[in-house]
Amino acid sequence: MKTNTKLLHDYPVIDAYTGASSIPKYQTSTFHQQKLYDDSQQFSYTRFGNPTVHALEEALASFENARYALAYSSGMAAISNVLMLVKAGEHIILPNEVYGGTCQFVNEVLPNFHIETTFVDFADLHAVEAAIQPNTAMLYLETPSNPLLKISDIEAIVALAKKHEILTAADNTFMTALYQSPLGYGVDIVVESVTKFINGHSDVVAGLAATNDEVLYEKLKLYQKNFGAILGVEDTWLVLRGMKTMGLRMERSIENAEKIAQFLVQHPQVKKVYYPTLAHHKGQAIHMKQAQNGGAVLSFELHTKEDLIRFTERIQLPILAVSLGGVESILSHPATMSHACLPAHERLNQGICDELLRLSCGIEDIEDLLEDLAQALQ
Repeated sequence: MKTNTKLLHDYPVIDAYTGASSIPKYQTSTFHQQKLYDDSQQFSYTRFGNPTVHALEEALASFENARYALAYSSGMAAISNVLMLVKAGEHIILPNEVYGGTCQFVNEVLPNFHIETTFVDFADLHAVEAAIQPNTAMLYLETPSNPLLKISDIEAIVALAKKHEILTAADNTFMTALYQSPLGYGVDIVVESVTKFINGHSDVVAGLAATNDEVLYEKLKLYQKNFGAILGVEDTWLVLRGMKTMGLRMERSIENAEKIAQFLVQHPQVKKVYYPTLAHHKGQAIHMKQAQNGGAVLSFELHTKEDLIRFTERIQLPILAVSLGGVESILSHPATMSHACLPAHERLNQGICDELLRLSCGIEDIEDLLEDLAQALQ
């Protein structure tokens, strides 16, 4: 099946018991056991598994072209479970510009478990290899990165990891499996914030981890169960609903992003634009080798903090909010939102200045978005 067909048909869509065309919300914590000492019954307790959640995990596995997928209560639940695969005394290498929540987990939580970490520029393969230690257990990449859309060469990182027998994990939230497939390049585990484009309606918080490795899947399943990082049934059903239109939503959002990026590049009030398909974007050629387009997210810098304040007060259509990937355009300020958990000096080290804004493009008519941007930039 091709993508839009898979999103509608390649998982348990029809309820086996009633024939309902949409999997029901099995809103239950527990299940009646037909017999004692019978291991054949699939469901016993919703923290261990639920028919609605099972349908979503089948859908996510199909979407990711993976053998296995797990649905989590948030993107950070998925990320933290994956990072906890590393054992005490081992070492993880991550990009300098990794997502703020991931960075905080690595800096504030992992040291309690005696797990070491190093941050390097993942665009520099020599720097990544130089950071590898005898106890390095995982290379964790994020491409494009949040919020500067920095590019890592997935194929080259995987080759480096295999050379040193190290696990690879990739955050693929910005591109999703629609337009970039880290598993197809040999990455061991993919994580995504389902909150974003997969659900696409800004009404659910969820995450996923997908893998083709049964051993890794079983470990993650054990962690998911014991950390209680499960997705609720109501949210599961909403994600199943949201996924059905993902392909069509993303087409419009990406078309809008491409046109807005070109508009902003030419505007004198804009200092710099970050978008992977722009000719000046560092890593553009690598990105277009491994992805189908630039995605629906871009970032841009204004000249002064006063320009920033004036722009955010004038803009009308995009909501000013945390998160991304909704049907509505969402304007975010990384310094006070996604990366507020980082000290100011660390944000600046990553290139995240106060004048930076991130725009997740929605499905509005492009003429209205451009007119709104133009008046806000005057």
